[in-house]
Amino acid sequence: MPLSDESCGVCGGDRRIGNPFGLTATCPSCHGSGRKSEDTGFHDVTKTKPSHHRQTNRVEVVAKTQWPTTPQGAQLAGEVRDHTSTTAEAKARLILEIIEHEDSHGGQCTQTFLKKIRKQVRPRV
Repeated sequence: MPLSDESCGVCGGDRRIGNPFGLTATCPSCHGSGRKSEDTGFHDVTKTKPSHHRQTNRVEVVAKTQWPTTPQGAQLAGEVRDHTSTTAEAKARLILEIIEHEDSHGGQCTQTFLKKIRKQVRPRV
């Protein structure tokens, strides 16, 4: 940057500035030259380095399973899906309940849970 003969307006030509705590530092305006720098009017701040174009730190969304993974859970979900007198909303809710039960119980369907779901699907007599 071309420098003028005028002294810096921030540091007054002293090349350093101080704060109330007694610390001093190089003048940020003249960068320690003591002279006023010429204003060119335009300063390009375009980020051109590859490091400025990094990917975001967002975690990818993991797709939820749409069907039970264990053989017992898949069989039970098949029974629920094939049942004719159960509504579509109830079927979706029961299949989701089976998937969540597998997730919370280490990939296993307990006998009590299987009986509970089958009881909800069976027609009431």
